[in-house]
Amino acid sequence: MDFNLKIWRQKNAKAKGHFETYHITGIEEDASFLEMLDILNEQLIREGMDPVAVDKGCQSSGPVSFDHDCREGICGACSLYIDGRAHGPDGHVTTCQLFMRNFKDGATITVEPWRSSGFPVIKDLVVDRTAFDKILQAGGFISVRTGSAQDSNNSLIPHDQAESSMDAAACIGCGACVATCKNGSAMLFVGARVSSLALLPQGRPEAARRARAMVAKMDELGFGNCTNTRACEMECPKGISVEHIARLNREFLKAKFSE
Repeated sequence: MDFNLKIWRQKNAKAKGHFETYHITGIEEDASFLEMLDILNEQLIREGMDPVAVDKGCQSSGPVSFDHDCREGICGACSLYIDGRAHGPDGHVTTCQLFMRNFKDGATITVEPWRSSGFPVIKDLVVDRTAFDKILQAGGFISVRTGSAQDSNNSLIPHDQAESSMDAAACIGCGACVATCKNGSAMLFVGARVSSLALLPQGRPEAARRARAMVAKMDELGFGNCTNTRACEMECPKGISVEHIARLNREFLKAKFSE
């Protein structure tokens, strides 16, 4: 398969970015999107070492920088905006789980970084997602006595409640919800993190402080508010439900009334 890749290039956070177009050939339909980018970078490195190619203007910016780690849909690092959709045209997958068979042979594919003031561009397709870490540090944890494991039967939790908590905890913090939301809202991420703890007895002692602190940090870092378009839910690779945003709102109101 052959493709024309229209890729966002940006030298650093302060530089002005632009699109560059590259032609790539011989891609297997079962190759993942990140494997395709690996092949592109190998091509760009070869062209950079070839004086004739350089003279012809084939290499102007070097290999494309993009973020990745596990390549198993777990870490959330492979955050790319592809043809106008977070993680590309396939549903409920991360970019590393997106395969080239989802694109037509000869297609032009536009690849961009997340577009959000909360996720500033570091270089090319790499953005700084440490804002999510700061939100978690504000309250996405519980305080427990360490040193010995509790008996699993000490805290009985209804099955449905435990399942809902696990569903919320499936969030990988990739930021697709922010990139998709017209307001750049992080409410689905924060809602999932608050909800996963609010549904468990271990999370109740710090529930009020957690909701206030995480929402305050989210606002401080420049993320927008939710307007219930549910675009975040549609593009979330783990299918996190907006019902967790509703629970976040309830937890926040409880915290306000308990002051």
